[in-house]
Amino acid sequence: MSENDGANGGDNHEDAELFAQLRSLWRDVDPMPAALIDRMIAAVAAEGLSEEYALLTLVDEPLGAVRGDADALTLQFSDGTTSILLHVTRTATGAHRVDGWVDSTSGGIELAQGERIRTTTANDTGRFVFDDVPDGLTLVRLSTTVGDQERIVSTPQFEL
Repeated sequence: MSENDGANGGDNHEDAELFAQLRSLWRDVDPMPAALIDRMIAAVAAEGLSEEYALLTLVDEPLGAVRGDADALTLQFSDGTTSILLHVTRTATGAHRVDGWVDSTSGGIELAQGERIRTTTANDTGRFVFDDVPDGLTLVRLSTTVGDQERIVSTPQFEL
């Protein structure tokens, strides 16, 4: 061990002592909120949870006996703040009709299939409709306002 190593070791000890005093000072002046660690663990665990939840709440309900539609599908998506319910039926032309409901005030609502994007708006009760939707990978996207913050909510892609 050289003389410099000993000097640096002393400096490291003094630094550690200084940092310990600073930690103690800040612990007294501005203590960490009691639930901070639990909230941070929950925030990290919830990252991406809305997409996982949306996939898990995919509901396949054949409702053919009610209206004679042999090919009906009900899909529910939620990000924890906004929920979207879609009821998809096949029309006589072989295309699909997508009836939807959203539980929050929304601006424009888009139905996207690749490059093809169709837009509509919801009425006062949150209901919207897309007619003559062809088969293919589809997603629904809407803009909504929560408080003062505008958000975009999007479903995962689903197959029609």
